[in-house]
Order: sequence, then C-alpha cells, then structure tokens
Amino acid sequence: MQHLDRIMLIAVLFFCSLCWFVFTSHPEIGCSVVKKVAQYMADVLEDSRDKVQENLLANGVDLVTYVTRFQWDMAKYPIKQSLKNISEIISKQVTQIDNDLKARASAYNNLKGNLQNLERKNAGSLMTRSLADIVKKEDFVLDSEYLITMLVVVPKTSYADWQKTYETLAEMVVPRSTKLLFEDNDSGLFSVTLFRKAVDDFKHKARENKFTVRDFQYNEEEMKADKEEMTRLSTDKKKQFGPLVRWLKVNFSEAFIAWIHIKALRVFVESVLRYGLPVNFQAMLLQPNKKNMKKLREVLYDLYKHLDSSAAIIDASMDIPGLNLSQQEYYPYVYYKIDCNLLDFKV
Repeated sequence: MQHLDRIMLIAVLFFCSLCWFVFTSHPEIGCSVVKKVAQYMADVLEDSRDKVQENLLANGVDLVTYVTRFQWDMAKYPIKQSLKNISEIISKQVTQIDNDLKARASAYNNLKGNLQNLERKNAGSLMTRSLADIVKKEDFVLDSEYLITMLVVVPKTSYADWQKTYETLAEMVVPRSTKLLFEDNDSGLFSVTLFRKAVDDFKHKARENKFTVRDFQYNEEEMKADKEEMTRLSTDKKKQFGPLVRWLKVNFSEAFIAWIHIKALRVFVESVLRYGLPVNFQAMLLQPNKKNMKKLREVLYDLYKHLDSSAAIIDASMDIPGLNLSQQEYYPYVYYKIDCNLLDFKV
C-alpha cells in the first residue's frame, strides 16, 4: 500500500511539474493581454482618458475589490477537470481575446488613420494644407483658353512687397487682379490672374522674391468627393466607437478574471511542488502600504523561514531549474504579485 501511495505521489508531483512547466513557459499569459486591452481602451477613449479607470472593471466591480473577494469560477473552470485541462481552457480563452483584439484594433486604427490623414490636409500652415475648404468658385477664372488664376502664399511681413511687385513678376499678369483670400498666423493666401503662357516665368520670379506658388486646380468634383470621404470616415468612426468600447469592457473583464485564475493555479501548483501532499497550505491576499513592504517581508520571512532553509541564501540572480528564479525573487513561502495598475500613464 505504501508503494502504491508513493507511486501516486510521484505521479501527482510529475503532473504538477508538467503544469508548472506550462505556466513558467508562458509566465505572462493573461497579464500581457489584460494590459493590451487596458491600453487600447485608453487609446480609443483619446481625450476622455480620465474615464479609462471607470471602464476597467472585473465582473462589474473595480479590480482591487474583485481580487479581494475572489472566488473560483466553477462554471467557467470546473474543478473536476484536470489542472492541465483548466490551464488549456484559460490559455485558449486569453489567446482568443488577444486575436480578436488585434483584428478589431487593426480595423479601427486603419479607419482612424485615414480620417486623421484627411484632417491633417485641412490643418497646418498655408504652405502645406489643403486649400479646398478655403477657396470658392468665384475666386477663379475658369474654362478660359488663355487666362489662369494662381494661388500664392505671401508672408505677412511681405504683403507690401507683393502688392508692389506681383504685376511685374512676369509679362501678361492681369493688373489689379490680386485678392487676399485667407490668412493664418504667418502668411496670407493671394490669388492672381495671368496668361497661361506666363506661368513658368511667374513661378520662377515668385520663388526669387520668396513668394510660394501653390499648385492647385479648382475641381468641384474632387473637392466634393474629399468632403464626402471625410464625412463617411467620421460617421463610420462614430458608429464603431460604441460597440468597440463595449467589447473592450467585456473582454477586459474576461481577460482579467482569467489572469487572476492563472495566479490562483500557479499558487496551488507551486505549493504542491514545494510542500508536497497532502495539501496543507492556505493562500492569502495581502495589500500593504508601499512604506511597509520591507517590514512585511521581514515578518513573513521570520514566520516561514523554517519551511525552506535554502531561501536565506537564494536570490533572484540564481537559476534553479523548475523555479524560474531568473524572473522573480525567491522566498520560503509561495509569492506572486498582482499589479492592478495596468496603464503606462497617469489618468
């Protein structure tokens, strides 16, 4: 009978070692996805980042409350199943959330990027911005075989020079044809009408006088198409915003809950590996003030140092197979940190 018990104990420890290998091979499973969803929530909310935290809930409560009231979810992760099966269920769930997030983020980012590109064209200085929303049809001589209207950016400090010289920058400039159409902080946009065959000379002379000729052709159909595209993209973004935020809220909760269950599994598996069977250990949740961390470590060490005399000489730089010490400190008790501050910025 003792021989049979020994075989069963070895089998259980081997199985726990296998589960431990799965967990330590992917130590951040769950955590990285939780952080990705939280960070993307902040990106989507943009100017409303102060509302991010109120959307990062687990089962409808804040994260600290969920962790302090944690109970194993029997419906999602039945304890009658093996540890391996439970870990695979959680892993598949988290992986699916990660894949869905990538797909949704890619689609929304493309839409947002296209809209921003169009918005950028209508912003910035007169040297680079689109002129379509500034000029009007009556600002141009259209459908003329001989005449053309040019648009010129003139620094505000050179307005007087422009008025004095524009008629002489090339032959066949229409006298008194210039008109100020728009101003920004630094420059003004002037129109001027001249004969088509004088365009090249006019551009050359304008450049010499530090006047910038904008290449622009008035085309109502193109301008209308650009406005319609911007309206469409803006409407699509608004339509996708609500469902995307709801998806992020739901799946942040799912990912966070899965992550805490992973922590619970790791505590159990490492405890069995360290202290053996029968199970005679209790998991506790501690939330100390930062200033009391060192004192708490000392108290815990004094209480539990008898469980593992080697802990006194083991530090994080040592590599002990199976314990993954290169990634976290080692203590005579099983310890895992749960960081509920999941954002890379302060809100």
